[in-house]
Amino acid sequence: MLLPREQALELLHSYVKNERMIAHSLASEAVMGAVAGYLGRDKDKWSQAGLLHDLDVEITNANPYTHALETARILSDMGVDEEIVDAIKMHNEEATGEERTTEFQHALAAGETITGLITATAMVYPDRKVGSVKVKSVVKRMKEKAFAASVKRENILECEKIGIPLEKFAELALVAMTGISDEIGL
Repeated sequence: MLLPREQALELLHSYVKNERMIAHSLASEAVMGAVAGYLGRDKDKWSQAGLLHDLDVEITNANPYTHALETARILSDMGVDEEIVDAIKMHNEEATGEERTTEFQHALAAGETITGLITATAMVYPDRKVGSVKVKSVVKRMKEKAFAASVKRENILECEKIGIPLEKFAELALVAMTGISDEIGL
């Protein structure tokens, strides 16, 4: 089952209070919708995974060994689609001890991670707007390991495992995030 978007938003706000994390979740939702559209997948399902993937981030204090597992439990108990629950659980491989294998898993790991790189890139622009960021800047920043050092480049590169070259993936993500720039404060 998919949650109606309003219910999913209420759920997100009931668990996540940090505004930057909410913005990250909204950005991830937009990126996942764009990726699903590009690949011809279920946009609502993929968007919901993006929106809810970090539901437990504050409960678990982003502990890499437990983060995502509590979200999976919460959503499973609510009867949310198993593929969504699985993709969310697998966006943090450290907690599961397993490797991502499905298109949906790779897409969520790459999609939610690129939002951090794009946000960091936007923050060094004078206007701090995602609309000013260019694809070539994102690709360049991918190679600068010291820039946004906590962003796992290997996760972003999983876009290639689902058949989307990095440049195209960055473009999809930038367009998606620019489309909701007011909502995410960028």
